Parts: sequence; C-alpha cells; structure tokens
Amino acid sequence: MELIKVIFLGIIQGLTEFLPISSSGHLVLAAELLHYQEEGVAFEVFVHLGTLFSVLVVFRKRIYRMIIAPFRVLIFKDRRTDYVESAQWVLFIIIGTIPAAVIGLIFKQEIELFFSNIILVIFMLFLTGSIMIASRFITNRNEDVTSSKSFLIGVAQACAILPGISRSGSTIVMGILLGINRSKAAEFSFLLSIPAILGATVLKINDLFHQDITSSQVILLLVGMISAFISGYLAILWLLDVVKKGRLEWFGIYCYTVVFLSLIWYVFS
Repeated sequence: MELIKVIFLGIIQGLTEFLPISSSGHLVLAAELLHYQEEGVAFEVFVHLGTLFSVLVVFRKRIYRMIIAPFRVLIFKDRRTDYVESAQWVLFIIIGTIPAAVIGLIFKQEIELFFSNIILVIFMLFLTGSIMIASRFITNRNEDVTSSKSFLIGVAQACAILPGISRSGSTIVMGILLGINRSKAAEFSFLLSIPAILGATVLKINDLFHQDITSSQVILLLVGMISAFISGYLAILWLLDVVKKGRLEWFGIYCYTVVFLSLIWYVFS
C-alpha cells in the first residue's frame, strides 16, 4: 500500500460514510481507478473504526445520555423528558438496526458480489442522486421518532447495503419523508450508523485474523484510520448544517457528476 493512496481512501471513507453520496460506491470506484487491491479487508476494518470514532466523538453527550437513560427511567423512575426520550431512542436504534442486520447476515455472500459490478455501482449512485434531489420537494414537518418510523428508516438503511446507495442519505430522507424534524432525522441517522458500522467491522474481523500484516502495513492502516476519523468528523458537522438548511440536493448534483464522469471513464478506459 502506498501512503498517498491510504490517506486518499481514508479521506474518501470518512467523507462518504456520512455525506449522502455512498461510501461503498466511492470506494469501489476509487479502488478500481487506483488499482488498489492489497490488504483490502484490513483497510476496510481500520477506516470503519475511524468513522465509528468520529460519530462517537461528535455525539458523545447524546450517547452518554442514551447509556444512562434506561437506568434512570427504569430503576430510578426519573421521568424527565430528556431521559425518557433518550431511553426511547435506545429502543428505536435497536428496532432500526434489525432490517440491515437480518439482510446482511442472510445475504452476506450475495451482497459481496455486487461490489465487483461497476455498472451496478454507477446506477445506484444515480439513484442516490435522484433521492437527494427529490428531498427538496418533501414538505417539512416537526414530528418525533416512533418505533414504526424507526423500523422504516431501518429498511432504508438495509437498502443501502447495496454499493452506491447512501446509508446516510436514504435514512435521513426516509426520516424527513415520515415527517420527522430534519435535525432529529439527521441525528437519528448518525446514531443508527453506530451499530451499522460496528456490525460491518465485526463481520470482517475474522477475515482480518487470517491475513499476515507487517508492522509497516499497520502504520499505514493507522494513517488511513486517522484520515477517516478527521474527515468523518468534519463531514458530520457539515451535513448537520446542510440538513438544517434543507440543501440535500447539492449532493444529488454531485452524485450525478460522479455518475457522468464514471461512465466516461468506464467507456474509454
């Protein structure tokens, strides 16, 4: 692995994991363009850890409340609104995680085959762009997250297992479509990414143990992880601001641009 490639792909992972432009789609296209094949599993594990740390840092206060809220509500009978809502969100995150977990475990091998189909990735990126542009026409409402809504958001996340479909984009737009407040929809999407990223990493851990990784490669992998962490942290803060302003269509235009350039590269390469 070369240092520049590791930094570049780490930045791509961090940005695209949370920006609604599909991390898996970009990594497939970037790996094809850069002829990046070595230590693929190891790199994937490390950059996923980097992005996981970024969401944990940004939402550390919210996550802390969600950890203690069930104990405060169930054991100490604390009925303050903040604790009750946080305890409910723990349940909603669990419900929202179920669809992707079931699909990912049952169809793991079949899904991995999609990552070698460049045309499929390009088409899914086009679909992601269309979803982002369509979000502009959704009427804003100010409703809360519920168990049924969290499940439907989880279904949207399950669809994002396909490379090229943005996990953050599909879940945020689904939340907004269901009437959830834009800021809450974005926050719920990011928190829902924690078990998703952790699950994707765990599924690769076993493969990682079967690889011989040198000390120099470990250093490069750590560089990739740090790159993913920094870019992921900045991406989350930026997207939160964009969602509040209702400007997700910007990312749709970007996805269309990537699709156009990718098709040109595919045809003439």
